Amino acid sequence: MTGRNWNASWIWGGEEESPRNEWRCFRGSFDAPESVEGPVTLHITADSRYVLFVNGEQVGRGPVRSWPKEQFFDSYDIGGKLRPGVNNTIAVLVLHFGVSNFYYLRGRGGLIAEIEADGRTLAATDAGWRTERLGGQRSNSPRMACQQAFGEVIDARELAEDWHTPAFDDGSWAQAQSIGSAGMAPWTSLVPRDIPFLTEEKLYPVSIQSLSRVKAPKYAAALDLRNQMVPESVNHANPISYCGFVATVLTLETSGVVTLGFPVGVRGKGVWVDGVLQAEWTGVQPERYYQLNLAAGEHLVVFDVTGSDHGGSYHFAIDSESAFTLRSPSGDNGVPLATIGTFDQSEYIDHRPGRRMQADHPDYNALPEAAPSAVALEAFASWIKPFEPSLYTEEDVFGSNVWRTLAERRAVPRPVLNAILPVPEPGILPVFENGDCELVIDLGVERSGFIGFEIEAPAGTIIDAYGVEYMREGYVQHTYGLDNTFRYVCREGRQSYVSPVRRGFRYLFFTVRGNRAPVKLHEIYIRQSTYPVADQGRFRSSDSLLNEAWEISRHTTRLCMEDTFVDCPAYEQVFWVGDSRNEALVNYYVFGATEIVERCLNLVPGSADETPLYLDQVPSAWSSVIPNWTFFWILACQEYAAHTGKDDFAARIWPAVKLTLTNYLEHIDDSGLLNMAGWNLLDWAPIDQPNEGIVTHQNLFLVKALRDSRALAAAAGAAEEADAFAERADRLAEAINAALWDEEKRAYIDCIHADGRRSDIYSMQTQVVAYLCGVAQDDRLAVIEGYLVSPPPAFVQIGSPFMSFFYYEALEKAGRQKLLLDDIRHNYGQMLRYDATTCWEMYPNFAENRSNPDMLTRSHCHAWSAAPGYFLGSSILGVKRGAKGWQSVEIAPQPCDLTWAEGVVPLPQGGHIAVSWEVVSAGKLKLRIEAPEDVEVNVTLPEGMEGDVTQVSYLS
Repeated sequence: MTGRNWNASWIWGGEEESPRNEWRCFRGSFDAPESVEGPVTLHITADSRYVLFVNGEQVGRGPVRSWPKEQFFDSYDIGGKLRPGVNNTIAVLVLHFGVSNFYYLRGRGGLIAEIEADGRTLAATDAGWRTERLGGQRSNSPRMACQQAFGEVIDARELAEDWHTPAFDDGSWAQAQSIGSAGMAPWTSLVPRDIPFLTEEKLYPVSIQSLSRVKAPKYAAALDLRNQMVPESVNHANPISYCGFVATVLTLETSGVVTLGFPVGVRGKGVWVDGVLQAEWTGVQPERYYQLNLAAGEHLVVFDVTGSDHGGSYHFAIDSESAFTLRSPSGDNGVPLATIGTFDQSEYIDHRPGRRMQADHPDYNALPEAAPSAVALEAFASWIKPFEPSLYTEEDVFGSNVWRTLAERRAVPRPVLNAILPVPEPGILPVFENGDCELVIDLGVERSGFIGFEIEAPAGTIIDAYGVEYMREGYVQHTYGLDNTFRYVCREGRQSYVSPVRRGFRYLFFTVRGNRAPVKLHEIYIRQSTYPVADQGRFRSSDSLLNEAWEISRHTTRLCMEDTFVDCPAYEQVFWVGDSRNEALVNYYVFGATEIVERCLNLVPGSADETPLYLDQVPSAWSSVIPNWTFFWILACQEYAAHTGKDDFAARIWPAVKLTLTNYLEHIDDSGLLNMAGWNLLDWAPIDQPNEGIVTHQNLFLVKALRDSRALAAAAGAAEEADAFAERADRLAEAINAALWDEEKRAYIDCIHADGRRSDIYSMQTQVVAYLCGVAQDDRLAVIEGYLVSPPPAFVQIGSPFMSFFYYEALEKAGRQKLLLDDIRHNYGQMLRYDATTCWEMYPNFAENRSNPDMLTRSHCHAWSAAPGYFLGSSILGVKRGAKGWQSVEIAPQPCDLTWAEGVVPLPQGGHIAVSWEVVSAGKLKLRIEAPEDVEVNVTLPEGMEGDVTQVSYLS
């Protein structure tokens, strides 16, 4: 299946099928007819990403993330961009990753495009197209993160700025290679894009927070250790482990103080200089800095890199007032480092405990004490490996921002502010004789999209950009684990640049290095790019804190709506299946979008080739399974079918739901419980959820998934097929109550370990899920309802807003809406207290954060945390779906301690439900409802209150 008949061929260029981080330009031309009766449509897709230009004007970018076997293509109406009767130019920049990650499976480089009008093909990619590497793009630029591909280093002195325009002469470019027709592997099926195109809104910063004279260390490098140590790891995104070292020979011209810097920390056993383990270091974790007094001459520096590695960049830096050089102990290939090892390696898949890495090889243990010099190291020559140049760069923007050897803050001169203001005069950035000029630019709120700027500078001036999410009172939360940077080297004069790499951040460190004269910054901005939604939902109340919590929930959800829902716009940009269930519910109430939800749900079964249990993030090259995430996907499928009333969706998705439930039931053991290896996650908190054994919350959610599947099967016309699942759910619930309830503690235990040991940990997470999934009954139900109201202090408490979502569902079920409001006020109030414009991933100061009390959370924008956007509308405003497809609506306001509330909930079929209520006196509620005339409205007033109800209908 290709979605259409293609006349175009897949094309590529260069010498490699799948080069690492190659940005390649393509150009084709055609004569446009004088007139066309219908639309002129350009169809296009590429591996891995493209930016499309027609006659020099950017038209779009894509494609949406895809399984290679179902590669999505985009279709643009370009009639308004063409010049009738003359030659027209199509130009495409293709960014090929060349490595697998959490949203891309490595295939090979390729572009296919075709233009049709009036039933005929006007142009199509073939060997007549021209291609060339994008000038100045460095393929060895740092890997952003294990989840993502690459940032960029661009030298504009080598870049033909007008390469995409009709006037550009591409005669010196090579002809493209025709590599196959539509339907070739790995893109065996080309399918039309299933969602609208994303927005691109040009937005400007609100302030310049600071201006500083700064210095970077004399040497800084970013290394891809994962692909260096285990080269075949480019083909997957699974975590691996390896055992080995990195070494370099440092030569000082004169004796002096040398500092070795590790901006993202040290692995393994540490750092040795001349065979001596260095014990003294400074720095706030994870950073480590070793200050040494060294004599003139050669010194062997060795650092251990043994450990687990999921991908990304490792950073190493050196600074000294004394002149120094570095060379590799393995010969000169342009890289002054070498690796030693690996002495052993093993791979972990699906978080299953496999063969543990053996770090007991005698040569590993002997090094590096046995090699105090480069000469002595020759005894281990068989283990030494030159560092691959494509995996190494000294263009290390991240390391140079984390470790600034000088940061001298200055007042911001008023003319500098012109850089962020809509005025014709540029901002003039000062020149420092000894140091670089750093601006910290505040966008006002978190944003996601593409950074752009226009600048006038001397040739060779370096522009470094680094985005972070959070700063406060001198503290900068560096994006450890995410190289959220790029470098642009200026050509002479005035020039513009827009990065084609998506980034999420609020604050931008914009550093000008090496300029001989003042730099004129004409503008700097972000092209915010999100799923196209209007702010249809609304909520306001008498409590301003709740209103702010709702607003940041809405903004968070918007930023986490790309071509799928994503967990966060900065660190990962990954479609995590379990997260998206809650994100979908919030979206229904604040935006009302449905196509993106259906797209997300449809992507999940594409992982069945990897496992019928389905992966927890898709499409992905990480073979990881979180069973709960699959169960949440099943709930989301049922909720979507009920929300939209789309029985055809239920019919299409039901076979995939049935397949995974059937396979999960094969993991029921002799005790009648789900007992399996996997990433058995629910919350970032110290609950007992081992990756092997019987995990209580997992069993509970399987019960709910089995039971809820009946409604989905009924909508699909296959109700009888789900009857057996319902029966298995009842049996599983009985087994849970028999084996996992502790009568003495009056609570469900967290788990039974693989060795049969019963957990001695009791958590609110497990009790909440037992209540929510309907497994706790009778007196146990009453006990757990009491825990919802007064959580026992000895129980593990909820650690993330994601888990709070389920807690709020339980409170709503129990009729405890006041507790729900109080929890939002407390937890989201903490976020707002610290100037949050988006919702945090975790609550502050859990174990992950305790090494640094200033680090309140990891990700500051996480849509799994946007619960107020849903519950304030559903539970407090009181608007809930009745019959499927919102043919009827239930209005049940819960004032609690509020005096008024008003809001709007969008409907999937169009239109909305608008509700406003006010407590006019004790026991008296004034309620106004606006709804389409064909939607049945059912009102339930709060217990003990009378109502003055006004209902207004409008045509649907």
